Amino acid sequence: MAARPRPTYRIQVRPDFDLLATAELADYLSALGVGQLYTAPLLAAAPGSAHGYDVVDHTRVNPELGGPAALDQLREALRTAGLGLVVDIVPNHAGVAVPSANPAWWDVLRRGQDSPYAGWFDIDWARGRIRLPVLADDPAALDDLKVVGEELVYQEQCFPIADGTGGGEPREVHDRQHYRLVSWRKGPGYRRFFAVSTLAGLRVEDPEVFDATHAEILRWDADGIRVDHPDGLRDPGAYLARLRAAAPSAWLLVEKILEPGERLPRSWPVDGTTGYDALGEVCGLFVDPEGEETLSRLAGSVTFADVAYRSKVEIANTLLAAERDRLARLAPEVPRAAEALAELAACFEVYRSYLPSGARHLAAARVEAGRRRADLAEALDAVAARLGDPADELAVRFQQYTGAVMAKGVEDTAYYRYNRFIALNEVGGDPRRFGVTPEAFHRAAAVRERDCPHSMTTLSTHDTKRSEDVRARLAVLAEMPAEWAATLRRWSKAAPLADPGLALLLWQTVAGAWPIERERLHAYLEKAAREAAVSTSWGDPDREFEAEMHAVVDKAYDDEGLRTDIAAFVKSITPHGWSNSLGQKLVQLAMPGVPDTYQGTELWDNSLVDPDNRRPVDFALRRDLLARIDAGWLPPVEESGAAKLLVTSRVLRARRERPFTGYSPVAVEGPAAEHAVAFDRGGVVAVATRLPARLAFRGGWGGTKLALAPGRWTDALTGRTWQARQVPMSEVLSAYPVALLVAAT
Repeated sequence: MAARPRPTYRIQVRPDFDLLATAELADYLSALGVGQLYTAPLLAAAPGSAHGYDVVDHTRVNPELGGPAALDQLREALRTAGLGLVVDIVPNHAGVAVPSANPAWWDVLRRGQDSPYAGWFDIDWARGRIRLPVLADDPAALDDLKVVGEELVYQEQCFPIADGTGGGEPREVHDRQHYRLVSWRKGPGYRRFFAVSTLAGLRVEDPEVFDATHAEILRWDADGIRVDHPDGLRDPGAYLARLRAAAPSAWLLVEKILEPGERLPRSWPVDGTTGYDALGEVCGLFVDPEGEETLSRLAGSVTFADVAYRSKVEIANTLLAAERDRLARLAPEVPRAAEALAELAACFEVYRSYLPSGARHLAAARVEAGRRRADLAEALDAVAARLGDPADELAVRFQQYTGAVMAKGVEDTAYYRYNRFIALNEVGGDPRRFGVTPEAFHRAAAVRERDCPHSMTTLSTHDTKRSEDVRARLAVLAEMPAEWAATLRRWSKAAPLADPGLALLLWQTVAGAWPIERERLHAYLEKAAREAAVSTSWGDPDREFEAEMHAVVDKAYDDEGLRTDIAAFVKSITPHGWSNSLGQKLVQLAMPGVPDTYQGTELWDNSLVDPDNRRPVDFALRRDLLARIDAGWLPPVEESGAAKLLVTSRVLRARRERPFTGYSPVAVEGPAAEHAVAFDRGGVVAVATRLPARLAFRGGWGGTKLALAPGRWTDALTGRTWQARQVPMSEVLSAYPVALLVAAT
C-alpha cells in the first residue's frame, strides 16, 4: 500500500445513476470531507443489473454505466477534486441468468469441455451435461421449449444448440446437448454463489482465469480494491497473494465476515475487512444490556443457538443439497456421508476455515455435531478425518460449503426467525451479544489501532439488514423494555398476525423505520417472511397467509387508532434514536480504521434490507444543507437530519486536516459516567452520549465531568472552547449529544 488510505463514500453506481452522474458528485464528496469514492462493481453485468455483482464480461466497463469513456471522465473528476477511487471486484462468480450475455458461458454451453472457457467455471463435468435449473414445476413446461435458428428458447431465455448442429424436437434438444434444462428446484451442475443458480462459480485459482478476469480491473490502477465474497474461493489466501502481487500499491480489502473474536488469517496480504466487525462494536455501545431479560421473554424460550442450528441444517439439506451431494461423492467409502457433512457444516461456528489455519473450528464442529446427532458418530469421524487435510479435495470444497451454509442459514434465515431484538440481527453480528460496554469497546478499538489500522469501518452497506439509523432508534427499546412490551401487546391485539415471530419482526420494524411508505413495508415484510420460511417461502408461497400478512400491514396505515398509537410511540422514542445515530456516527468516523459512509446516510436514513437500501439519494438536498452549514448554520437535532450532516462533515474534515493516531480512553467521572464514551485519537477527543433514554429519566448529566489534558480545546461542531481540565458534560454536550474536541497545536 503506497499511502495511508482516506475515508470513503460508497456509491451504488447503476444504470439509473451511472458513472457520469457519479462524476458530478466529486465536488460534493470533497466538500463533505471524504478522500475516496468507493463504487459498486463496474464491469459489464447482466442486462439491467441494479447492483453489478453478476458480471458477464470481464473485458469491458459496463456499457449501461457509460462504458470506458464515462469511467475516464469519472477518474478525471475525482483527480480534479483530489479524490481517489476504490473499486469493488467480484472474483468468485459470474452472471449466467442471460446465457447469451456472457460470451464465455455461452461458449461452454455450445462446446462443452471443448470450449476454451471450460476451465473458467467450477463445473462438475463428472456428472455429464451441465444441469441448468430453469424449468417451471409444471411438466408441461417442456411444451414452451422451441427451436429458433441455432438457439433453444424457453420463456424468453435463449440457449445455444451445440456447435450449430442441433435440431429435432425441443423435448429432445433440451436433453441432448452439453447442457440439460431441469427444474428450478434442482441444484445446478456447477458451483454457484450460495444458492443463486444464476451466479456460476469462477475458477480464479487458475492463473489463466485470474489474468483474463482481472486484466481490465488492474488496468484502471485504482487506489483501492474491495474483494467481494473471498470465502467462496477455493484458496482465498493464494488468490489474495496473486492479487497483491498484481496490485502492490493498492489498498486491499476483503468482504470477510468475522464472527466476534475471530481474526483474519495472518498470512493474507490485505489491509483489512470491509468493516462488519466494527459495525457490531459501535452499534453495541448504544444497546442497554438491562433490557435483555424483558425482551427475551417476549421472544419465548427459544435460543438463537438452536434457531441458527436448525436453520443451517435445513439450508444444508435443501437449498444447498446439490453442493452437499457433490461433497458426498468425494467420500463414497463413507455411509451417510451427505448427512454427516451437512451436520458438520451446520455446527461450524465461523464461516469457514483456511487450512491449515482454523482446524480448531472443525474439531469444535465435530464435538457439537456428535452431541446433536449421536447416530452419525461413525460417519462424522470418517469425514472429519479427511476434512482436516488441506490437500484433500473434500476438505477444499467443504471449506467453500460452510460459508454458504452460514450465510444462507444464519443471515438469510435465522435472522428472520429469531426476532428477540432485531437491532442485533446484523451481518457479522451475534444476536446473543446484547450490548457492548465502553470498556469492551475501548479494548477492541485499541486492538484495531494496533493490528489493523487500515481496515474499513462502517455502519451501513448494501448488505446490511437495516440502516444504522433504524438500528439506532431500535436501540432505545432496550432502554424501555416494559413500555415496549406493553406497546407490542397493543399493536398485536389491534392487528393480529398468525405467525408470532413475524409479528415481532413487523412491529419492531415499524418502531424503527416509521414513517415508512406503505409499499416499502409491504415489500420488506414479504421478503422477510419468505426468507424465514416459517409461514410462507420463496419456493412455496402461501398466498392465504401472505394475504393476511399484507392486511395487517394495511391496517397500520388505515386503522386510525392504530396509526395514531404508532405515531405517538415513535415520536416518543425518535429524539433518543437521533442521539444514538449521532453517537454511532461520531464514534465510527473517529475510531481507529478507515471510515466508510454509505450513500445518503449523512442524513437520517430509514432504509431496510436490499433492495430498499439502493433507493435513489437526493444529493441536491445534501448539497444545499451542507452549504447552509458551511455558511454558519448550526442545525438543531430534528427531522431534516442536518445535524448528522454536520457531524459527518466535521469529523471527516478533521481527519483530512490532521492525522488521527493512537487510541486511549478518556475518563468521564460522576453519577452519569456510564452514559458517555470518550476517546483520544492523538489530540482529537470524541465524546458521545449512550443510553440517552435512561439519562433523561435520571435528570441529565448532573455533576458528571470529562477529564481533558491541559490546554485549549475547541469543539469542531460548535466552535466552543474550553481550557479547564475537568469540564462538565452538561457544557460539552449542551448543543448536541456528541462533541469532537480538537487540541490547539
